[in-house]
Amino acid sequence: MELSEVLLKRRSVRRFEEKAVSDDVIQKLLHAGMSGPSACNRTPWEFYVVKSAVKLKELKSVATFSKYEAPLAIVVCGNLSRALPVQLAEFWVQDCSAATENVLLAVTDLGLGAVWCGVYPQKRVVERVKKCLNLPEKHIPLNIIYIGYPKEEQPERDQYSEKRVHIIE
Repeated sequence: MELSEVLLKRRSVRRFEEKAVSDDVIQKLLHAGMSGPSACNRTPWEFYVVKSAVKLKELKSVATFSKYEAPLAIVVCGNLSRALPVQLAEFWVQDCSAATENVLLAVTDLGLGAVWCGVYPQKRVVERVKKCLNLPEKHIPLNIIYIGYPKEEQPERDQYSEKRVHIIE
């Protein structure tokens, strides 16, 4: 697909087929995520790939707004030991968000579907996800991306609005 087509075709998918996502496809998604931009090239991301049906069920139970029946989840975390120091430390959120968008675009390009479910900054949810996945202290879950083959095709959507464009000359 061309980039403009991928951008318009990318939609949140909430219903998935019961078909596993291959390891080869997962690797492509991870490569896309790790190709994202990063402040000072600190690359503070960590990707937890959840394929276990038991662990997926547990993850759904601990994360708010995260009740999807998908065969795969990727939990994108910020690794605070790789984040910028002191007042710039929160840039990990932007870096991991860019990585997440790259995964979502790759999902679309590969014919899959996904939905991004926020975790951070919900402190209780962050702690429950960390406990569920046994994450190291410095790994903060930003979101959960549920991924699979969509049950239905969604139409392309262009959300461009000229009213939201402000040109300063």
